Amino acid sequence: MKNLIDIDGHKAVVSFDPEISMFRGEFLGLNGGADFYADTVAGLMEEGRVSLQLFLDECEKQGIEPFRRFSGKFNLRLDPPLHEAATLAAAAARKSLNEWVAEKIERAVKEEA
Repeated sequence: MKNLIDIDGHKAVVSFDPEISMFRGEFLGLNGGADFYADTVAGLMEEGRVSLQLFLDECEKQGIEPFRRFSGKFNLRLDPPLHEAATLAAAAARKSLNEWVAEKIERAVKEEA
């Protein structure tokens, strides 16, 4: 996926902050924030490892689960005409709206990879 890096098996989204001329990384799927900065990719990887380890150590010290758990459920709000169009498209495909949306999301995620 674009703008994602893997550091020791954990994904982080990367952006560039032009105000400070540095890359910024932020780990995803954590129960708290663990971000890091560097001016090179190699530096970003190293700072990411340090930031992640500090976060994990602090969670262990406080007895906190460091990773978010995903239930597989989320709420989606759409404009009514789009909701209607999606419902009709799902019905035409002989699928529930949930199945249809899940397939579209899965396809989009694979295309981004």
